[in-house]
Amino acid sequence: MAKFELKLPKMGESVAEATITNWLKEVGDRIEMDEAVLEIATDKVDSEVPSEVAGILVEKLFGKDDLVQVGQTIAIIETEAGNVEVKAETAKVEEVKQEIIAAVVKTVEVAKETVAVPQNFADSDKFFSPLVKNIAKEEGVSVSELESISGSGKEGRVTKEDILKFVGLRQAHSDKKVEIPNQSVSQPITQNSEQTTQNSQPKTHNPQPISVNGGDEIIEMDRMRKLIAGYMVASVQTSAHVQSFIEVDVTNIVKWREKVKVAFEKREGEKLTFTPIFMEAVAKALKDYPGLNISVDGDYIIKKKNINLGMAAALPNGNLIVPVIKNADQLNLVGMAKAVNDLGNRAKNGKLKPDDTQGGTYTVTNVGTFGSVFGTPIINQPQVGILALGAIRKVPAVIETPEGDFIGIRQKMFLSHSYDHRVVDGALGGSFVKRVADYLEAFDVNREY
Repeated sequence: MAKFELKLPKMGESVAEATITNWLKEVGDRIEMDEAVLEIATDKVDSEVPSEVAGILVEKLFGKDDLVQVGQTIAIIETEAGNVEVKAETAKVEEVKQEIIAAVVKTVEVAKETVAVPQNFADSDKFFSPLVKNIAKEEGVSVSELESISGSGKEGRVTKEDILKFVGLRQAHSDKKVEIPNQSVSQPITQNSEQTTQNSQPKTHNPQPISVNGGDEIIEMDRMRKLIAGYMVASVQTSAHVQSFIEVDVTNIVKWREKVKVAFEKREGEKLTFTPIFMEAVAKALKDYPGLNISVDGDYIIKKKNINLGMAAALPNGNLIVPVIKNADQLNLVGMAKAVNDLGNRAKNGKLKPDDTQGGTYTVTNVGTFGSVFGTPIINQPQVGILALGAIRKVPAVIETPEGDFIGIRQKMFLSHSYDHRVVDGALGGSFVKRVADYLEAFDVNREY
């Protein structure tokens, strides 16, 4: 018999950790190859971890609600073949400690020499807030140093206080033994799952809803809502939000969709909604105005090669998620419809993979779904723009013809463009949303899909 280490797999770009939400197997259970063993949640989506081998689950190294890093061993499976053993000797613990300390000492020794070199945080799999990044650049804290800090924030993230404490101690002890605040070495598994779970991150007590004044109720936010709240506040504090609005006549689009939607679904096996039509126009406009297809990292602007459109979607529980259509500018309308429907359905059913929400370069949100005429959406960091699609309404409008002007009924909607005024001026932000409107109003009613 041999033992196999089931590790938390890499789950996509920039995903470095996950929280265990549920164990699907118990110790002693038989597991088949590719069978799901546990459920996890990242800061974006929920997912399952399958087994790479067939065997018996003999040990769970983490408990429910524990935070696990990518690459960490989460369970031991006993197999009948192979020769994979769990490395848990006490001597290894000291060896790992010494290696980490030596690496940190070396990093600190060269830190001053790298102060003037622009930091490339894209090389790190960990999430750091813009404020922490800016402090790191100003104080000459390298990416490797930043990664070595054990943060005191939510899910171990480095806070402003953590990095300032690190900088202070580094200066005070630059000629002495290096001390890293809040630094701890993760212990390899030495005994049983019960002990390991106890040594993992402390559990947060979740208070039960309580009644206030006999009627009100206090309910703690769930994990995703807390994350969303943090992202929204951080975005407003990071970007200088400004908005441009434009009204668009989409009568031709409404007529064309009504004419072809039945045949489209019969031929392609996909429903044709307005969303892929709008996404197609946004992708075209981004090619015309690549200054919106960028991100900001401190004092640096990163021009994105690919156009990856985020599509904000509401979940059944009321939370929000943003799956991404990769290389949206390379899709025709049929391909766009398939991508929109696939991501939308999997979002509603909780079947998105972590990589489905990564790599977005610009985001579109449809506030018209809930009847809103327009909105002022918050930018999805580190992007610099987000477009809100308002509800399509029948309104009286002035129609210009060679014979003169007259009043008629038209289908119209508002586009609301929020953009980061640090790097996008009004001329660019306004021109972009005007180009989207031009593409929509010039829609060909005789178009073949």
